[in-house]
Amino acid sequence: MQVLNFDSFQFRFKNTENRLHIFDIIRKKFVVLQPEEWVRQHVVHHLIKIKKYPVSLINVEKQLIINGLKKRYDVVVFKPNGKIALLVECKAPMVTIDQNTFNQIAIYNLNADADYLMVTNGLQHYYCLMNIETENYTFLKDIPDFSR
Repeated sequence: MQVLNFDSFQFRFKNTENRLHIFDIIRKKFVVLQPEEWVRQHVVHHLIKIKKYPVSLINVEKQLIINGLKKRYDVVVFKPNGKIALLVECKAPMVTIDQNTFNQIAIYNLNADADYLMVTNGLQHYYCLMNIETENYTFLKDIPDFSR
């Protein structure tokens, strides 16, 4: 797999039915290693090991309903009170991050009301602080480390 713009992390791999799988520490199972999954796993490890977010507050690939349509978010980080702190949209490294990517996560955030958004293809990372009242966002250099 391609080297990404994250710290180096230790991952567990296995081959099953001629397909490479990576262990997801959130879902506690091996999943097929696709380019987007490679990015997602780096994000999860970054949040846990670098940003110090507890595993118990992180969720991966869960479904939400938006205007009657089923959508899946890549990574969400909850606050200890159950509200959403961070919503992450992961793309494969070869996917260019553009306005459509931001529109996608903004639509997801209509229901989520996350404080922060992160969009990444593993090579480029964009972070935003949301202002729900004014319905806009401010770009940041990084997301904050975990704090209670």
